[in-house]
Amino acid sequence: MANRNQYLSISLGLALAGLPCLGHTQGGGKGVTEEIIIEATRVEKAVTEIPAGVSVVGQDDIQLARQQLGLNEALVRVPGLFSQNGYNFAQDLRVAIRGFGARGNFGIRGVKIIIDGIPGTLPDGQGQVDSIDIGSAGEINVIRGAVSSLYGNASGGVININTEDTPDDPYVDGRVAFGDYDYRKYQLKAGGRAELLDYLLSGSYLELDGYRDHSRVENKNFNSRFRFNPDDSSELAFIVNAFDSPIAQDPGGLTAAEVAQDRSQARNRNVQFDAGEALDQQKLGATYRKDFGSAHRLIARGYGLWRDFENKLPFVDGGAVAFDRTFFGGGVQYINNGSVAAMPNRLTVGVDLDKQDDDRLRFDNNNGVIGALTFDQSEEVRSVGVFVQDELSLSDQVELTLGARYDEIEFDVTDRFLGDGDDSGSRKFDEVSPMVGLLWRATELLNIYGNVSTAFETPTTTELASPTGGGGFNANLEPQTATNYELGLKGRTASGVVAYELALFHIETKDELIPFELAQFPGRTFFENAGETTRDGIEAGLVVIPAPGWRASASYTYSDFVFENFISDGDSFDGNRLPGLPRQLFFADLGYEHGSGLYAIGDLLYAGKLFADNANDAEVDSYTVANLRAGWRKRFGAWEVHPFLGVNNVFDEEYNDNIRINAFGGRYFEPAPERNFFAGLTVRKDFSG
Repeated sequence: MANRNQYLSISLGLALAGLPCLGHTQGGGKGVTEEIIIEATRVEKAVTEIPAGVSVVGQDDIQLARQQLGLNEALVRVPGLFSQNGYNFAQDLRVAIRGFGARGNFGIRGVKIIIDGIPGTLPDGQGQVDSIDIGSAGEINVIRGAVSSLYGNASGGVININTEDTPDDPYVDGRVAFGDYDYRKYQLKAGGRAELLDYLLSGSYLELDGYRDHSRVENKNFNSRFRFNPDDSSELAFIVNAFDSPIAQDPGGLTAAEVAQDRSQARNRNVQFDAGEALDQQKLGATYRKDFGSAHRLIARGYGLWRDFENKLPFVDGGAVAFDRTFFGGGVQYINNGSVAAMPNRLTVGVDLDKQDDDRLRFDNNNGVIGALTFDQSEEVRSVGVFVQDELSLSDQVELTLGARYDEIEFDVTDRFLGDGDDSGSRKFDEVSPMVGLLWRATELLNIYGNVSTAFETPTTTELASPTGGGGFNANLEPQTATNYELGLKGRTASGVVAYELALFHIETKDELIPFELAQFPGRTFFENAGETTRDGIEAGLVVIPAPGWRASASYTYSDFVFENFISDGDSFDGNRLPGLPRQLFFADLGYEHGSGLYAIGDLLYAGKLFADNANDAEVDSYTVANLRAGWRKRFGAWEVHPFLGVNNVFDEEYNDNIRINAFGGRYFEPAPERNFFAGLTVRKDFSG
């Protein structure tokens, strides 16, 4: 159990930007360097050897004494990443990496989601994280920057989530937590190994009434992974996930005057029209790896997902939405470890095939009661992507990485509601995404890198909706493209007690997808293209072990994101900042664990001012939020008892959990909860093999 007691200190070391793991022993020795290997770049590679900004978040930063409401609890420490909407479960978490994803009012845009090797992002570019079982997540890898050369559409960054590993001996783990706003969460988890099989099963149930009126959520989640190792050269894994959320209410956005009157109120129209969603989803996936000697590796994946979804929006005409979704696909990649002109070389080639079928209906929303059918269409998205990447060691100190990918994505819509005409049609997009990266091992303790990488992002089927209110696709909306220029370094001190990283980037984006609302469809978002935008930024991270048992970390992000060329409805927004993104972000935490099992972790986040609209007329104040969590892990033979407690928003800061960009009528604001408390208990039983 000594290893389990070290999880806290190790995970804090993993938290920042892929810095080396600086673990330390309970005996009080100084930190030691442990190489972190990830597969988020489609090959196994040490984080320090990747010529890009990469962050690794460990299991304790995801799970330990957390409420486990959303991924934002763990991702907040990643430089270059800004998340909002952690408390509105009808809208899903909004995540932006270097500004990509900031526009997402529903689901995650511009950032590729991968879960246990299976995509969580649809072929049209929309990602979902609502079905992720946080209580069984073991590690999160974040690639910061454009990576369409590997992952295709919507790859302004990557969030790769892996289910936790299982120990050799079987165990059962039960967890119960409760807190303010009628928060209740229960989880039962079991895992272990049996000859050629290792397995993990996890089930959870969440209820939360929420800080604001009309913000109740209830859901059930089941996650499992089974891995077979027939021999040392192969692995076959199966993933089964089921998620059911019968209720997730949407309290809506408020005006500044409404926030001043009562921060906890819901928008009156959202209550009147019973705004919110319900969904039921099942996912099956399989991955296979086979090594042919030390030089050749084959990796294959296949999956299927079924999602039934209902949503009510705060207006009458077409304000009730329902769709049945089928999402399936697969991919194969081949990796060759060889040499070119006596220089070590690794070549990776692969293909991805994905298909999405949506049967979408809209009905009138008569004050929360489903009315007449107003919209009926079938939407199909097919994508194929072929990629190649080569890593050539020019010398012991220098490695060159070259990559490229070709993607073809086709959207087809069949209009079945012909009373207002036939809006059937199709859109087809194709893109080539190259990249080049260079890594210089300046010393044994310092790596310096640079890269030029690209990303593209198609509008999703929802974003392609016509602003005229009819069916079909918006023929005027185009994909956005981006080129990312980056320089960075990753290093540590010889003693292993300090690790640091720094990245500077410049991104040029064309046809940026920008959201807006119309008076006749309040609460519904449409999209248009901006001409050109630029993003300049700095990302820095630091991990320090000041004394045995202690660990401190910090990250800082500076973002200067502006419209270079954008005219909408005759108004020029040239020179304005992109809305929804703060110029400055700072995160710091400090943790301590005593040999007795007692621990405490405090963290602080500062987010600078941002704008809620393209015109930069609506300025949102900066905020500073502090949180505290503590617990005690104690062994009694084969049993472990782990009580814990936490305080969110320790200093009772008034800030916004979400900003609805360009919302009509100034309804930008979704206030965050006041100071609130939670507590829980985990009991674990280990069974010796």
